Amino acid sequence: MSKSGYRVVRDSMGELKVPSDALYSAQTQRALNNFPMSGLTMPSRFIQAIAMIKKAAAEVNAELGLLDLDIADAIAAAADEIIAGKHLEQFPVDLFQTGSGTSTNMNLNEVLATLASRSAGVVSPNDHVNMGQSSNDVIPTAIHLSAAIALDELLLPALDHLAETIGKKAVELNGICKTGRTHLMDAMPIRMSQELTGWTTQIHKGIERIQSSSPRLHQLAQGGTAVGTGINTPLDFAQRMTDKLSRYTGLPLIPSSSFFESLSCQDTAVELSGQLKVVAISIMKISNDLRWMNSGPLAGLGEIELPPLQPGSSIMPGKVNPVIPEATSMIAAQVIGNDATITVAGQSGNFQLNTMLPVIAYNLLQSIELLASAARQLADKAIKGFKVKEGNLQHPLTNNPILITALTPVIGYLKAAEITKRAYEEGRPVIDIVEEETQLSRSELEYLLDPIKLTLGGI
Repeated sequence: MSKSGYRVVRDSMGELKVPSDALYSAQTQRALNNFPMSGLTMPSRFIQAIAMIKKAAAEVNAELGLLDLDIADAIAAAADEIIAGKHLEQFPVDLFQTGSGTSTNMNLNEVLATLASRSAGVVSPNDHVNMGQSSNDVIPTAIHLSAAIALDELLLPALDHLAETIGKKAVELNGICKTGRTHLMDAMPIRMSQELTGWTTQIHKGIERIQSSSPRLHQLAQGGTAVGTGINTPLDFAQRMTDKLSRYTGLPLIPSSSFFESLSCQDTAVELSGQLKVVAISIMKISNDLRWMNSGPLAGLGEIELPPLQPGSSIMPGKVNPVIPEATSMIAAQVIGNDATITVAGQSGNFQLNTMLPVIAYNLLQSIELLASAARQLADKAIKGFKVKEGNLQHPLTNNPILITALTPVIGYLKAAEITKRAYEEGRPVIDIVEEETQLSRSELEYLLDPIKLTLGGI
């Protein structure tokens, strides 16, 4: 070790200097030297997923008699430290690296070898930690594994919470009626509970869409090694690996039905990203509805009041803005952009390998984590606590000329349109104009034009 804080290490390409306190070695350092691209590194969840793969491989190889038990135990113990969140600063390789993610795989191999060597003597990153593996199956497996864990632990519970919060709010607001809007223009009445039911259904369908991708996401590439043939692995290696990983995670993981497919393309990641994009669009729709309903409070719709969270202006005192719907809308925009990146990356499979794996992993996990955060913030800081301004709902509701839609089966479309035009021009309630121009009594009209009745459907 040199006095300058570096040590000299060697690999197949020669010698180079590595920081003396680094747990990684030559191949990681070469990647740091070669890819000073962005300062972005692979997500911690992704690193931890690879550590799970390395632990499982060490245990399987020991069970098969291919790896010394002491070395396997040391590798597994080292992997457990990373899975627990330790040493994450030892994975500094840039996101924008070799398209197979080999640099990140070797980063894990080297760190685990260093940690394992402390108790088991000399442990090789390639011969021991990477035994029976290739970057070409480890990284695709880690994409599926990390995404599946993040969905199970983060996003699906968050979406359930959002749907439940909206559902409870809908029950609370069931008796409140308002003017519906199409094209942002006055339309027939709708109960606020009905409006919120639309939101709830969007989220429930988003959950269903994500879950529909799970059977493919739970198929892992591990065991395909370099090109999908499984070279250098026993025939039952893949099944043993997924059995181990299933026990670690509680997920129903199985070997891929075709390693050639799993290595050469990322269709499942593209599919899941598309489902995440739909959820993002749903969240943006709900956020925009909240912003419109909250607008004003004097010069806008002013139907609801969102919880006041912070001053809204550095120059206008007392201004309060819909900050949570705005933040969640930006998250939605980011997820939509991530999907575009994943789509381009997904078509970058050539022959036996996709070569944009790191950027797929990064964007997929970011989308999952961002949507989980957005769902919880929207539920807890916007929907749960908003108040309805019933006084602002009543005047446009009772004076809405579009209510006459309910009378078209009785008086005909043309007559109804004529009355509606007059109501707009004179600024009078449509019920008064109908009473003047038809033979219908006031009591009949009050019954036929009752806004709550009109939300029940039928003739």
